[in-house]
Amino acid sequence: MKANNELIEIQREICDKYGLNFEPCDLNLKIGISLNIIENKYEMPIYGSRLRTENGTNGWYIYAGDYSEADDFFKPLHASHLEEICPLLLPYLGLAPGSRFLIAENGNYVDVWEDLSLLGM
Repeated sequence: MKANNELIEIQREICDKYGLNFEPCDLNLKIGISLNIIENKYEMPIYGSRLRTENGTNGWYIYAGDYSEADDFFKPLHASHLEEICPLLLPYLGLAPGSRFLIAENGNYVDVWEDLSLLGM
């Protein structure tokens, strides 16, 4: 993984590019991630939504393919494991709660936006 300071700088640049707030993401906390990403058996696009940090999570829920309401759709994973599993996601983890991203075409298409409904607003 890139040095922590370098990663934080990249994350800040992403936030600036899309006019959104930066909030550091503790990589030692857990994210919710779909099993198909963990097992590297997914296709684009990848969707990410950040809720508030709570209960040992950093608020991120990330999945690829079709969303499911199933209780076991999201698996807990320390965010630091993304370095090995899907490093493409790391630059977007500095987006503040209330943010979403979509990555498609192997990273050649990215959309990032604010969605305050994630925070109950």
